[in-house]
Amino acid sequence: MVRKIKKKDYENLSESNISKVIDLLSGNQPISKKVACDMLNIAYNTTRLQRIIDDYEDKVEYRELRKKQNRGRGASNEEIREAVERYLSGESLAEIAAGLFRSSGFVRSLIERVGVPSVARESGIAVLPESCIAESFSPGEIVWSAVYQKPARVDHELSIDYQAERAGFKDVNYEDKYGSKCYAIYVMEDVRDDTEKWANVETGGYSAYSLAYDLGKLAHLEKYGVDLSRI
Repeated sequence: MVRKIKKKDYENLSESNISKVIDLLSGNQPISKKVACDMLNIAYNTTRLQRIIDDYEDKVEYRELRKKQNRGRGASNEEIREAVERYLSGESLAEIAAGLFRSSGFVRSLIERVGVPSVARESGIAVLPESCIAESFSPGEIVWSAVYQKPARVDHELSIDYQAERAGFKDVNYEDKYGSKCYAIYVMEDVRDDTEKWANVETGGYSAYSLAYDLGKLAHLEKYGVDLSRI
């Protein structure tokens, strides 16, 4: 039976820390339960300690059961939708895999197969798959910015005519100079974590300019039910 453990803000009840405590309790030179409570940053209470351990082991057992049930089964459209939305919203492959009861390798293969832009958290080098590459975009279109590694909304193209009609522009022909159109975009950032400060705002962001080859189309993901407004 999966138990619901109430966690205080200062307690360190991450799965990795609980797993470490369990290993140390069952090692050749086991730590005391007092030390185990200290490691979890909880008050010394052996009953609660055991409940935390039981809860963790129940979750691990259930997760392994679900992964076993999913083994050999292809991804459903619902799984694809959830994986894509969570990945483009910034979650790691490991987090997504845990939520879907799949392996990280399965999720990585799924992301690559359906043509999702890569999120280069460590290397800093993002890659746009072939299915995302385009020479032009429409105002209001939700795209992926390879430079900022975030979703963005296309505002307008910086065409020669657009620049000529407005003061402050140098009338640059971006296609001649860079071999690519240039767009004004609004890079979107999630602000929903700070509920007190942004109680009535779901998405924040900032304005930027981008060449077309640094933007990726996402419309092909909608056939899996992906809601581009949620990423």
